[in-house]
Amino acid sequence: MANNYVLVINPGSTTTKISIYQNETELAFEELRHEAQELAQFSRLADQLDFRYGIITKFLQQKNFSGSDFIAVVGRGGLLRPITGGTYRVSSAMIIDLTSGRYGVHASNLGGLLADKFAAALHIPAYIVDSVVTDEFQPVAYISGNAAIPRRSVFHALNQKAAARAVAAEQGWQYDEKNLIVVHMGGGVTVGAHQHGRVVDATNGLDGEGPFGPNRTGALPGLTTLQYVSDQKLNYADEVSLFVGEKAGLMSYFGTQNLDEIMAKVKSGNAFAKLVFKALAYQIAKEIGVFATVLTGQVDGIVLTGGMAFNDQLVALIKQRTAWIAPIFVHPGQSEMAALNHGVQLVLAGQAKAKDYLTESQKVAQKQAKYL
Repeated sequence: MANNYVLVINPGSTTTKISIYQNETELAFEELRHEAQELAQFSRLADQLDFRYGIITKFLQQKNFSGSDFIAVVGRGGLLRPITGGTYRVSSAMIIDLTSGRYGVHASNLGGLLADKFAAALHIPAYIVDSVVTDEFQPVAYISGNAAIPRRSVFHALNQKAAARAVAAEQGWQYDEKNLIVVHMGGGVTVGAHQHGRVVDATNGLDGEGPFGPNRTGALPGLTTLQYVSDQKLNYADEVSLFVGEKAGLMSYFGTQNLDEIMAKVKSGNAFAKLVFKALAYQIAKEIGVFATVLTGQVDGIVLTGGMAFNDQLVALIKQRTAWIAPIFVHPGQSEMAALNHGVQLVLAGQAKAKDYLTESQKVAQKQAKYL
């Protein structure tokens, strides 16, 4: 008989995080690390599916979990068609989009694929929750300044919403009754305007909006960047994505994205390290100010979350520039595993209904078509 366990899978570029939950209690957690040479054998991200499936299966066997223990599996949502937030049942259309990479290639794409593979083997339902393409934008947020390139919603929706809900609960608030600016400060930095439970605007950290981070550029001067790409003859599929993503931000200045190593330089008195560190806080604070205007100044709180929120000096510098806007709440780290599980538990308990991928994507597409 099943133990009512939920298997939670959160793939990263070189890791796969696994959790086992019973109701809201985490029974086991493991971060499985993958060496670069192990992954180098796969030409496409989707080709890693069987490799990661095998490693997860081995972990479950080592921990003495059997297939009959589980009643559901959930994976982190990847780059899909724009959809609203919430819990989704993994569907054949979703699998096709994740496998093809039609809407972008990112390690999170493997979340739904792995969930589907385990679901098929264990005869249980598979879900994703608050995908990175969660799109709850207000119409004006789609306009970029060039009709050929509309803005799109790609941000740390899962952790942003989880942190916002956690802070709201701590303060005795209802998340869907408050206006919050949420800043996820991880490998990438994204800022979202949460208006009564909907993220009506957010910086697209994947495409290069907002502040820079440990390995992402954030916003760059447009013409200068295009000229650089042209002069260097950078290939879009490989070199440009690295230029904007993995080799940018702190990595481009110091050759490392490890904030502890950079802080050691700051503490030793390195003037350049101090300048870049201040610039990191400056850009994040500046973006918070921008998003205060999105909420027309009606801001109930600012939430700082993600791994860099553990850095007290960074938080202090951000507070110096933004505390006048609204109270600041620090919710460091990521709550992604708990958030994935919670989304499924709501469905299993009948407190929420799993959404249909094609139906919701069509609704967003119809909304976008009115304005783009």
